[in-house]
Amino acid sequence: MSKVTALDVAEKAGVSRSAVSRVFTPGASVSKGTAEKVRKAATALGYRPNVLARSLITGRSRIIGLVVAYLENQFYPEAIERLSKALQAEGYHVLVFMASNDHDATQTVIDELLDYQVDAIIAASVGLSNDLTQRCEGLGIPIVLFNRHQYDDRLTSIASDNEAGGAKLAEFLIAGGHRRIAHIAGWEGASTQIDRERGFMAGLAAAGLELYARGLGNFDFETAQAAAREMFDRPERPDAVFVANDHMAFAVMDVLRYELGLRVPQDVSVVGYDDVTLSHWPSYDLTTVRQPAGRMVAATVDALMARLTDADTAPRRITLDGPLIIRGSARTPKGQTS
Repeated sequence: MSKVTALDVAEKAGVSRSAVSRVFTPGASVSKGTAEKVRKAATALGYRPNVLARSLITGRSRIIGLVVAYLENQFYPEAIERLSKALQAEGYHVLVFMASNDHDATQTVIDELLDYQVDAIIAASVGLSNDLTQRCEGLGIPIVLFNRHQYDDRLTSIASDNEAGGAKLAEFLIAGGHRRIAHIAGWEGASTQIDRERGFMAGLAAAGLELYARGLGNFDFETAQAAAREMFDRPERPDAVFVANDHMAFAVMDVLRYELGLRVPQDVSVVGYDDVTLSHWPSYDLTTVRQPAGRMVAATVDALMARLTDADTAPRRITLDGPLIIRGSARTPKGQTS
């Protein structure tokens, strides 16, 4: 069987070839009647437009490259699903590439994305070097950072107010009567970690407290487990711990309860950050700061569409507040509820 072409569809529908092209071009002007005739003819013939061929003509692939460092953290699969649906509603598709926090590995991934002629790039919790930013800027490919800020005026970035969230958690634990308050940090090169810890430390300092203990979890489940074992291997243990994200907080809670025989929250309170789906589950019931994922996705898509529509649109740094969600993993101050 020979391949069905747009000309075949046009002849069957009784319209011009350009009308067929407009029907399958997102945002193009075409009457409802013409669109119905063309789609009916296309279905009957089994025709599908060649997106790659069209991209060579228009110079637009309508593909957004999404670079993400890791998917173990449940926040990212949920956010990527929302991003994909929101971009599809705008007529774009998402091409996902896995990277790491190593700049050389990230550069390799960006090179591969550019080979696919993507129209724009969303970097989710991945830092970009100055060279990469400059290269993409020179090619006219806008970049938006999702859940990460970077001190570069050329980049649009969207994140929750991590510093305010860290302060909320410190105030909550202090109000609950805790004094030996510890912190298990994520990857120290991430703006999310830096800002969350800065806010948390400021909250402790405002109450005249110092951090009792600190461990490094690197946003990794097993590393967080090891940090918890080391942190609580002392005669006078912390009575509360802020873990830099929910993914690590689950690891810490498992160690405390099932390896060390400690009760949460009676012996030690645990709080996290993100409010992923597992946080709601009775087995964890985690007190945490909710990242406003829906608003973050909407802001990301809006910013990206603005840059694609007008390359001269000024980059923006968008920070969105997230609420404290009180559950059962931490001692609740009297009179305070979620």
